[in-house]
Amino acid sequence: MSDRAAVGDPAGQAARTASDKPVVTIFELYGAGATAVGQKVAEALGLPFHRQAFSSAELEAGADAALQRNAVLATVYSAMGGAYGGFEGRDVVATQQQKYDLVMENNRVVRTYADEGGVIVGRNAAVILADRPNTLNVLLTGSVEDRVRRAAEEAGIPVERAARRQKREDDVRAEMSKALYGWDPRLPDRYDLVINTSRIPLDAAAEAIVNAVRPRRT
Repeated sequence: MSDRAAVGDPAGQAARTASDKPVVTIFELYGAGATAVGQKVAEALGLPFHRQAFSSAELEAGADAALQRNAVLATVYSAMGGAYGGFEGRDVVATQQQKYDLVMENNRVVRTYADEGGVIVGRNAAVILADRPNTLNVLLTGSVEDRVRRAAEEAGIPVERAARRQKREDDVRAEMSKALYGWDPRLPDRYDLVINTSRIPLDAAAEAIVNAVRPRRT
């Protein structure tokens, strides 16, 4: 037995205690119901609920609006480059530093959330917490028509506007993940559970997630 084990290891005990708390990460295709499902799961498990870093309205507004309203999102667009708001003649080293700083800060936020347990929507949490025990990674998907209709109802906007949001948001969120974390969150390979909310009602989806988490807690 090591000296640290003999006298106790408060840091190690704290790490074990943190990892004992369940975490559910959710990535959704636009309108698949992540907020409604995530809140139901959080309530059922007695956990905090954490929304996506950037709202649909913020992504809809685009890079020019982000420069005025959301400095972090503007920096993300700049780091992504190309059609998302990169500037001509950008310094490569500076851009890489931007990406590094964005990833480190997002990692810090996600791990802080995970330490207390919780339901985390987006934020590339499935990648960041890939090796964390007691963590369930969920992808919510569905037909475009159903997702657009649901999003329009939830946001109180016309279906035509929701359809425009869907086309942009599904692409932008995926490109953010590719640029900063090198993965496509729309692909199923990193998830423990994939739920089609066109076929599975939101209440049933939440129940399935809760049931998948609870055996891990015993």
